[in-house]
Amino acid sequence: MNHPTELKYATTHEWVRIEGDLVVTGISDHAQDALGDLVYVEAPDVGQHITAGEQAGVVESVKTASDIHAPISGTVVEVNADLEDDPDFVNDAPYSKGWIYKIKPDNIVDVEALLSAEQYEAGL
Repeated sequence: MNHPTELKYATTHEWVRIEGDLVVTGISDHAQDALGDLVYVEAPDVGQHITAGEQAGVVESVKTASDIHAPISGTVVEVNADLEDDPDFVNDAPYSKGWIYKIKPDNIVDVEALLSAEQYEAGL
C-alpha cells in the first residue's frame, strides 16, 4: 500500500494534507483498494460545516457504498468537480487527482491529532 509519510490519516481511512490555511482530504490507498473500482463520489457541499468523525460524504464502488468521515472540523471550501465525471481518479491517484474536498479548518492544530503513516499502517 502507498501511504505517503507527509500526510496524516484518520482511523476511518481518510488522509489530509495542509495547503496554506486549507486542508485537502480524500480516502487512503488502503480504502480505495478495499472498495474496488469507484463509480460515484458524493462530496459534502461547499459552505457546509463538517464535524470531525461525522459523515461528510459517500463513495460507491461496484462492490459497496461507504461513508466518508470528516477527519477534522471545518467548513468545506471546494470539492473536486473532476470526480463527477471520473470517480476512478480516487482509485488511480488517491493522493493527487483523487482528492475529494478542501476544508477551512476550525483549528489547524487538529491535524496533529491524526495518525502518521506509520501509525495508520500499524492499525490496518
